[in-house]
Order: sequence, then structure tokens, then C-alpha cells
Amino acid sequence: MISQSNTNQLDFRRFDNRNQLGDSAAQTVGNCLRTLLAEQATVSVIFAAAPSQEEFLAALCQEENIDWSRIHAFHMDEYVQLAEDAPQRFGNFLKERIFDRVPFQTVNYLNGNAPDLAAECQRYSDLLKQHAVDVVCMGIGENCHIAFNDPHVADFNDPVLVKVVDLDQACRQQQVNDECFTVFEDVPTHALTLTVPALMQAPHVFCMVPGVNKAQAIYHTLHSPVSEQYPSTILRLHEDAVLFVDTDSASRLPQ
Repeated sequence: MISQSNTNQLDFRRFDNRNQLGDSAAQTVGNCLRTLLAEQATVSVIFAAAPSQEEFLAALCQEENIDWSRIHAFHMDEYVQLAEDAPQRFGNFLKERIFDRVPFQTVNYLNGNAPDLAAECQRYSDLLKQHAVDVVCMGIGENCHIAFNDPHVADFNDPVLVKVVDLDQACRQQQVNDECFTVFEDVPTHALTLTVPALMQAPHVFCMVPGVNKAQAIYHTLHSPVSEQYPSTILRLHEDAVLFVDTDSASRLPQ
């Protein structure tokens, strides 16, 4: 680790590389889960699905003394109308990397192929209300989106917890940059997403953002005005949010 500092209320931690980032984030999240489990019967956690989360998720599965059987798992977004077995589906990504690797009490999948998307949004919203979220483990997109709240659809005062959104060009291009899809035209145009308030209502937020492609987003997150134009800036107003970056993603920050 290189340094640790605070920007507004945001706890900012910089590491030499993404492996160190993932290990430290997993230890920090693990400590939070152990503390919560000592204080309450169950814990609810929302996970992000993205290549940026690979090292963190792998390390989190190895954390010891976490009673996963008392944890409810959720994910924060899902493509609309992508084949059930597509590896790009976020539910499938998380199933392989954590949902099937530790014994959660429940795993709650968001279904982008539901015949009635409005009803699916309501179903998932009801689950989030039933199991009040304690922890969010997330990333930040190249356009500063959190979940699939791209700048043109982000609403810091959104009245709903889950909604259908169209994805902007930068968001869709990121999926190609991340090698999730071969060409831009293959990337779905719509998705279901948890809204900004759904994420920010969690008492504890941990944000893992390695990689040079995220350098501009990290700059905006820390230095641009807090606004929906840069959705991730909302992290600076959260009372207990930690941002983990590596040398690459921090490369555009002032020295």
C-alpha cells in the first residue's frame, strides 16, 4: 500500500497493484462482516459483477471465520434479454466467482429475462426491503456509473430501488474494453439496475477500482462536483465508504 487519505468523507486507499488492492479490500470487508455477524442475526450484501472485482472476490472467498450461512447475497444489475447461459450475465459471473463458492443463506438473482420487467423490479425491491442491505461491494464505471446508473439516468433522489435503464455508449464500450464482449454491437442496450439510493442506503460501502481504464473516473470521483454528471461522486457524501485504487487507476490524480 502506498498511501491512505480522506476526500470529504470518503476513505481513499491506494495500492501498488490490483492483487494488493483485492487482498486488502477482502480483509476490510471480511472484518466488517465478522463485526456485523457478531451484532445481528443476519447480514445482507450487494455484490458487483465486473472484471475489476476478480481479485477482491477471489480473496473474499478465502476469508476465515465468516458465517456465510447467515448472509443474504444480492447483485446490483443485470442485462436485459441476454441468453440465460451467457457468461456475461452478471448473475452467472457472480455464481461462478462467489455465489457457488461459499454457503450463503440466500442468493437473490435479478432476472433480466423476466417477461414483465416492471414486476421484476418490484419483486427485487421487495426483497431488498425484506433484507435491509448492510454492505455494498461495488466498482465504478469508466463513465463514473455505479451499478448501471449512467450519467443520463442517474438520480441521487430516485424514488425507486430498482429500475430499467438504457445504457449509454461509453458504458457499452467499456464492456468491450473489459473484453466481456467482442464487438460493441453485441453489448445489450438495456439493463435492470439498483438505483443510487438503493446502493447508498447501505451503512457500509466498499468500492474496488483497479486499472488504467478507470483513471479518469477516479479523478472525477475525487475532484469533480458531486452531481449526477459523475454518479460516483456521491460516494464522497456517504458516512462510511472506502475507495480502493491501484497505481494505474490513480495515475491521473495530482501528485
